[in-house]
Amino acid sequence: MPMKPLRKLAIFLYRMWFYVLVVIPIFAMLPLLLISVLRKSWYPMFYRLAQFWARFILYGSGFFPQIKRMQHTVKGKSYMFIANHTSIVDIMLMLHCVRQPFVFVGKQELARFPLFGFLYRRTCILVDRNDVKSRRAVFENAQKKLKMGWGICIFPEGKVPDDYNLLIDTFKDGAFRLAIEHQIPIVPLVFYDNKKRFSYKSEFTSPGKMRVKVLPFIETKGMQADARRDLRDHCHVLIKEELIKEQQF
Repeated sequence: MPMKPLRKLAIFLYRMWFYVLVVIPIFAMLPLLLISVLRKSWYPMFYRLAQFWARFILYGSGFFPQIKRMQHTVKGKSYMFIANHTSIVDIMLMLHCVRQPFVFVGKQELARFPLFGFLYRRTCILVDRNDVKSRRAVFENAQKKLKMGWGICIFPEGKVPDDYNLLIDTFKDGAFRLAIEHQIPIVPLVFYDNKKRFSYKSEFTSPGKMRVKVLPFIETKGMQADARRDLRDHCHVLIKEELIKEQQF
C-alpha cells in the first residue's frame, strides 16, 4: 500500500533531521576530535566524544535506549562485542551501550567520505572484504588495539541484509576467529527495535524506545581455531532466539 503524501513528507523531513544531527556535533567538536586522533594512546578521549555524538543523535531523533544487562564488563579487560545488524543506528546504539573503549571493524569504502573518512581511518580497523591481504591485516591491527586494553566490535552479518523480512542473516567467521585467537570473551548484544525505528527502507521510520539486551558473555579461553564455526553458530542461535521470542509478544 503506497504511503500518503503527508506521511511521505514527514518521514523525509524526519530522516533529513537525523542526518543533520549526525553532522552537527562533528563540526562542533572538530578541534577536539582532531586532537584526540593525533596519538593512538588518546583514543579513549576520542571514544568519549564519539559516545556524546551517538547520544546526541539518538536522543535528538527521539530514540530512547532501554538496556537490560545480564552481565557487566570489567574495566580494563578486552572483549569482542557483536550484535545483529539492521540499521545505521546500530553504530550509535553500540557506542551508547558499551562503557569502555572499543574499536569498530568496518568497511573500507566508508573512508572515502571527506572529514568523516579521516576520523574513520584514524580510529577504526578497516577491511576490504574482497582483498585477502586486507582481511589478514585486520588480525594484526586488532592485536595492537587489544594490547592497549581496548575492545573490538564487529557486526558478524557483515552488512545490513538486503531482505527486510529476514530476521537475521548468516554470520561470518571473523569476529569469532579473532576472539579465539586472542582468548577474549564475546559479548552478544541483541538490538530489538532498530529495524523499525530507522530502517534503510524509508517507510520504516519512527521515534520511540530502542530495547537492547546484553546476553551472558561467552568465554573463549582454551578454544582452538577450529572451534570458530561452532562458536559462530552458537552466537547466531542465541541472538536469533531472542529476536524470535520478542516477535511472539
